[in-house]
Amino acid sequence: MCWGYAAGGRDLGIPLTSGRVRAEGDLDFRGTLGVDPEAPVGFSAIRLSFELDTDADEKQLAKLRELTERYCVVYQTLAGPTALSTTLTSR
Repeated sequence: MCWGYAAGGRDLGIPLTSGRVRAEGDLDFRGTLGVDPEAPVGFSAIRLSFELDTDADEKQLAKLRELTERYCVVYQTLAGPTALSTTLTSR
């Protein structure tokens, strides 16, 4: 999604026929399940990979990657500090 927006929104002239985004990550379920209070909760690493059906050259792909990392909402949210808060209401 992000790569398509970056390519189309910036009019790079990169012909994209189709593509696939894959997300995978590492986490310790002992923390998430509360089995080990010392184990971290959440992902320790997240990897995104993009498979594109395109005739773009290496220079175009490098620019597309740069713009994708810069303008992808999900990537930027995960990469930077994001303000987070919770509220609890009881009746």
